[in-house]
Amino acid sequence: MTVDFHELEQAAATLDEADPLHAYRSLFHGADDPGSDVVSYLDGNSLGRPTISATEAIAAAVAQWSGRLIRGWDEQWMDLPLTIGNRLGAVVLGAEAGQTTIGDSTTVLLYKLARGALAMRPARTEIVLDTDNFPTDRYVLEGIADELGLDLRWITVDPSSGVGLEAAREAISEHTALVVLSHVAYRSGFLADAEAITRCAHDAGALVLWDLCHSAGSVPIELDSWNVDFAVGCTYKYLNGGPGSPAFAYVAAEHLDSFRQPIQGWMGRRDPFEMGPGFVPADGIRRVVSGTPAILGMIAVQSTIDLIDRAGVRAVRAKSVQLTGYLIDLTRTLLPEVRIASPLDAERRGGHITLDHPAFRDVTPRLWARGVIPDFRAPQGLRLGPSPLSTSFAEALVGIRAIAEELGR
Repeated sequence: MTVDFHELEQAAATLDEADPLHAYRSLFHGADDPGSDVVSYLDGNSLGRPTISATEAIAAAVAQWSGRLIRGWDEQWMDLPLTIGNRLGAVVLGAEAGQTTIGDSTTVLLYKLARGALAMRPARTEIVLDTDNFPTDRYVLEGIADELGLDLRWITVDPSSGVGLEAAREAISEHTALVVLSHVAYRSGFLADAEAITRCAHDAGALVLWDLCHSAGSVPIELDSWNVDFAVGCTYKYLNGGPGSPAFAYVAAEHLDSFRQPIQGWMGRRDPFEMGPGFVPADGIRRVVSGTPAILGMIAVQSTIDLIDRAGVRAVRAKSVQLTGYLIDLTRTLLPEVRIASPLDAERRGGHITLDHPAFRDVTPRLWARGVIPDFRAPQGLRLGPSPLSTSFAEALVGIRAIAEELGR
C-alpha cells in the first residue's frame, strides 16, 4: 500500500488548526523550539514537559528563599502542601478543600494510606489488587501483607486491558479490607470505572485506594462524588511538576478523624513546634504529612493546575481522546503489523496507548537517537503518551512515521 505522507501532513495541520487547545503548546519549553533535538515527544505520561511559567515560579521561590530565609516557613511554606493540595483537589481531583496534601513520593504515600486504611478494618484479612498493577503498588502491598499477616487476593487481568467491574466484584468479599487499583492502567491505558468499583467495595464493607498516577491531569476525576476513600498520585506526568516532584494524597473527609498514618513525623503533629512527648495527630489532612515538605519540588505543579483550570478538564479529556484515537488510526494505516495493546473504545481508554511488536525493544533506542521519544514496556510494548496541552497532531504523525521507518516500512 502506498501512503501519501503529504496528505497525512496536511490532515495533521488541519487538526492542529482546529484544536482549541493548540495555543497552550507555546506555554511549554521545547515544544516549538527549532533548536531542540526532540521532534516528537510521546512520553508525557512518564515525564511532562516543563511549563515556561513553572521555571519563572521556581526562580521566584529561590529568590524568596534567598531573601526571606527561615522566615519563609512562617510566611508561606508551612502551609504550601495544603494550599497546593486544595487547588489540585478543586481543579483536577473533584475534591473539596481539606482532603488533599502534597509531599513524599508516590511509594511512601501509598504505604501511608494503605497502612492507615487497613488499621480501620482490623477484623478483615484480605487486600484486593491486580496482577498488572504498577510494580510499586504490588511491591508495597506485598510488603504490607507480610508485615500484617494478611492475604493478597489477586485479580488476573489481560495486560492489554484492565480491571472491569465484574472482575472486581468476583474478587471483593466480606474478607476484603482494602481494594487497591489504578484508575488508568500504566501499560494498556485502560480506564477503570472508579465510581462503580468503589460502590462495589463499599457494598462489601471494604475501603478503596485509587492510584491516580496515570489519570490526574488527563481524565476527569470526581473523588468526592464517587465516594472514594483514599487516593494517591504523582505530579511529574500530566501535572508537569518535574523529575521527582512530590506526590499527592487524598483522604476523604469522613475518614480524617479516625485515620492514623504509620510514619509519625513532627510535621504531622497537632503542634509541631511544641516538641513535646508523644505523637498527637494534627487535625485534618495535615496528619498525613510526616517530615519537612519539598517546597521547591512542588512549586512547578501550580503552573499546570492553573493551565488545566483555564482550559477546563473536559476540554483536556476531549483533546486526549482525539490524540490517542489519532495515534490508533495512524498505527492502522502505517503499522499494520503492530498490535494495538490498549482499549479501542475511547470510553475505556485513558491518556496513552501501547503498541506491541517483537522489535520494539531494539527500536526504542534508535527512536530516541533521532529525537522521537516514546517509552518501552516489557516484554514488547511501545507506550505512546501524548500530553493534551503540549502535544500536537503533527508531532504525533512524526512519531508514528519514524516508528514505521525503523520497522523497515
